Amino acid sequence: MARDREIKRRIRSVKNIAQVTKAMEAVSASKMRRAQQQVLATRPYAQKAQEVLNFLAYAPFNRNRMHPLLEERPIERVLMVLITADRGLAGGFNSHMIRTAIHFAEELNKPTTWITVGRKGRDYMARYGYNIVAEFTKLGDRPTSVDIAPIARVAAEEFVGKRVDAVYLCYTDFVNVLRQVPTVKQLLPIEPIKPTVKWSPDYIFEPDPETILNLILYRFVELQILQGIYESIASEHAARMVAMRNATEAALELVDVLTLSYNKARQERITKEIMDIAGGAEALRQAQEEA
Repeated sequence: MARDREIKRRIRSVKNIAQVTKAMEAVSASKMRRAQQQVLATRPYAQKAQEVLNFLAYAPFNRNRMHPLLEERPIERVLMVLITADRGLAGGFNSHMIRTAIHFAEELNKPTTWITVGRKGRDYMARYGYNIVAEFTKLGDRPTSVDIAPIARVAAEEFVGKRVDAVYLCYTDFVNVLRQVPTVKQLLPIEPIKPTVKWSPDYIFEPDPETILNLILYRFVELQILQGIYESIASEHAARMVAMRNATEAALELVDVLTLSYNKARQERITKEIMDIAGGAEALRQAQEEA
């Protein structure tokens, strides 16, 4: 009887867990749709910003005056901007990103410092003694350029001050609901792609090309970090939605197994009681016959 009650109590507990994971899946699905719209809306802007940067970086007036953010030098020290989530329960989302970033840094085999964006990455790096120069948490699901500006400023100051020779951005690229790819790409020095459209000498810049280039380069760094965070947010919610769906399915499967065990235990108990009753009746009959 005690075993029956124990199994029944466990079934009730697992059903409650399934209800919680089902609700979390619905919440993550809603947040993922909003984050996906956010990512798709900002990607064209990032592409156009890259085109403007290409024009300015390869313009005749800039070829002999290299901007500090475009300066390439031998890589002796590296800064990694690691973007993870503030929360867990997202399957392997955080661990895959951390593992990819560490593996990339190990392949570079250079002294590395870290800027962590997100509590999970910060906790891991702090726990294992990595050199963290700055940490940022609680950015929310809709960060703006105001929230990203401190991150970009720290990264740019480290590079311009020549404390590091390259800055890499580590984020999870959102492909679709079922596929999110941990990605590491170079953030600084900025590597402008040669423009495919021919440069026109008729462009007039106000106030002047150098001022515009100086402004757009720093804004481009902010934009790349912001886009990486948007990609990571969408990936996080997609990963959490899938993880909660898998947890719900696993809980329901466990309920079926426990229900079968409960029915077997209950049938065993009933059979035993029937045998006890039958045995007692037979003993009583034999006692009456002997009397």
